[in-house]
Amino acid sequence: MGAILILGIDPGLQRCGWGIVASEGSRLSHVAHGVVTPDVKLSLAERLALVIDGLEAVIRVHNPHEASVEETFVNSNARAALALGQARGVTLAACARAQLPVAEYAPTTIKKALVGTGGADKTQVAFMVRRLLPTAGEMSADAADALAAALCHAAHGGFRRRAGG
Repeated sequence: MGAILILGIDPGLQRCGWGIVASEGSRLSHVAHGVVTPDVKLSLAERLALVIDGLEAVIRVHNPHEASVEETFVNSNARAALALGQARGVTLAACARAQLPVAEYAPTTIKKALVGTGGADKTQVAFMVRRLLPTAGEMSADAADALAAALCHAAHGGFRRRAGG
């Protein structure tokens, strides 16, 4: 069996991070990463369309087997929480349209898988992503969070390995 490509996504309306990791046995390697960045001056509907278009383009180019999406935390600002929920919705829709199985992980679960503690900060997570994927090079915090989601999914065994391949 060849490598399983895992698409990690850190949903967002201003910056939607994505990263792809190849998992083959215990070996993990970086494939690609980036950020979809819709113009904040556009309407909500236009930005959501750009997020789904960007993710669908990534899926077409890289053809991942599975996806891992960071769950959103409860936000005290209801408007921001609703907007982030909508970004998560189009993220899940992009994966569903590509028939990708999707795992969702809480931020604390992702941090614990990479750093060993659910209370790790973004700097610690980015450090571990660079450590585990040394060929990834420089990346934004959003791309690092997306790669972290993919690495977390790999650490939890992914779908194909749990189903027996």
